[in-house]
Amino acid sequence: MPLPIVDHPDSLTAAWLTDALTTAGHLIDGKVATVDAVPLGTGQMCDSVRVRVTYEGETDAPDSFVAKFPSADESSRLTAQLMRSYEKEVRFYQHLATELPINTPAPYYADIDLGTGSFILLLEDRSPAVQGDQIAGCNPEVAAEAVLELANLHAPRWGITDVGEHDWLARPTEDQKGLLAASLPMLWDEFKRRYDGAIEATLTRAGDTFFTHIANFLDADLIGTAITHTDYRLDNLLFLPGAFEGTASARPTVVDWQTVAVGCPAHDVGFFLGTGLTTGDRRSIEGDVLSAYHRALVAAGVTDYSARDLENEYRRGAWAGFILLVGAAVLVERTERGDEMFLTMLHRCARHAIDLDADETIR
Repeated sequence: MPLPIVDHPDSLTAAWLTDALTTAGHLIDGKVATVDAVPLGTGQMCDSVRVRVTYEGETDAPDSFVAKFPSADESSRLTAQLMRSYEKEVRFYQHLATELPINTPAPYYADIDLGTGSFILLLEDRSPAVQGDQIAGCNPEVAAEAVLELANLHAPRWGITDVGEHDWLARPTEDQKGLLAASLPMLWDEFKRRYDGAIEATLTRAGDTFFTHIANFLDADLIGTAITHTDYRLDNLLFLPGAFEGTASARPTVVDWQTVAVGCPAHDVGFFLGTGLTTGDRRSIEGDVLSAYHRALVAAGVTDYSARDLENEYRRGAWAGFILLVGAAVLVERTERGDEMFLTMLHRCARHAIDLDADETIR
């Protein structure tokens, strides 16, 4: 009989954890004796806790892991169901996490009820690694490592077009693109009303340009396809202590797979560089970082994607943040940190698009 889905930290009992870990093959002998859960992270679409357990009996089962649940905020939860966000993340950990060389936590247990949106994920605890800070940004060295890690996601399934039974990876249908083209400009208008007085002229100008031509962006033929993260940013990466100071490896652990899909790999790169660094730092390194990323793709066996192809798609990818961030800012639970994060990221996106003359790619 399938286990009931525990979708709130308060329901994470020793008995349920014993059954879940046993069912998944991680607990052979013994049982969970005690459970201690503390809130973790700043996510707005999910609630996460770090769980520490003790066992009765001898076992090699993990004594700590991270548990993810649906957001307690009803608006965020409904948005996640509409976007299939919870389904995407659960299916990623069920089907892809152990198949790709991307550095991501191992899954211990994953289940979802598609009818209600209830889900539970038990994931490897990568502490002492800690979440990056999207608002503070990162230095060029960390950014370079983060972009190189993307090659481990993109290269293995390069050129993928047929997702088979994994329809949760599929690109938007024509109807879905039409819905986005109709709804996102309205959300942009609401964004401008909500943040009136906090939006610089560069952001208004860039956003107005993009949403006037959003259909061209959505309808463009992609140069290169791969499995993409789509929300690849510092808040969704974990780093070892000392990574930002150069005293530890800067290779990130990649988390939060709620937007995984077949898409344009260069847009992951553009979104990360455009939102994760100050404008000055981004300008100083993006050419070198793009070259290193392209070399990594070639070394992994990608042969049909030139440096010019990457440059062209990277320019268009400067707009990727507008697709993801404007709707999220308006639709998910509003918080003070969320407001600061969305404004910081979108102002950086706007300057990125202007620097690259990205308007030429959508007119």
